[in-house]
Amino acid sequence: MHFRFFNPEAPVSITRGHLPHWDQEGATYFITWRTADSIPKEVWEHWRADRAAWLLNHNIDPDAPGWWLALEKLPEPLRKEFGRRFARVIEDELDACHGEGALRHQGHAQIVADALRHFDGERYTLADFVVMPNHVHLLVGGLVYEAMLGQVESWKKWTALQINKRLDRRGRFWQDESFDHLVRSEAAFVKYRCYIAENPAKSKLRAGEFVHWARPELGL
Repeated sequence: MHFRFFNPEAPVSITRGHLPHWDQEGATYFITWRTADSIPKEVWEHWRADRAAWLLNHNIDPDAPGWWLALEKLPEPLRKEFGRRFARVIEDELDACHGEGALRHQGHAQIVADALRHFDGERYTLADFVVMPNHVHLLVGGLVYEAMLGQVESWKKWTALQINKRLDRRGRFWQDESFDHLVRSEAAFVKYRCYIAENPAKSKLRAGEFVHWARPELGL
């Protein structure tokens, strides 16, 4: 099965909420979203302050429109440093499984898994995903141009509604923003697949506390 990777010669659209999102027709994405209680407020605020300080130290105003474009113009070693430094903090906090951990319940996790697979092969092509107690990682390709954020919001809206019904409550279930990365190469694709597969063990989860799915045709 063929998954397309980032093409630097093809058109890209960039949107921004709290985070920049890169979008390209038919590309493959590694996407993460998390429950609203997955990262303690003080940790999130410290992360944002630390990121702002790093950007300012490299002559980038974090409050300026399009600051991420200035980041892309930095030398590659600095861009990699930025990615490693600030992605790792979020990954470690998520893997600590803060919060209620509602997705540890198999019925809730299966709602997410079923939603991800519902339009597989029709609107998009799934590679792998894992539903953790407080976050979701997935690899997905084949989305039409500028459809990625809309599809993520659709997954989140539907699953939040269904899980809240099971919990007999209302209110925000997922954090508003998601993290997404355009997959740049086959090597990166394999790396993300391994990361997804190994995530439950990293968090010391037992069978029944997560849902992992890998596309059979791809092997691992």
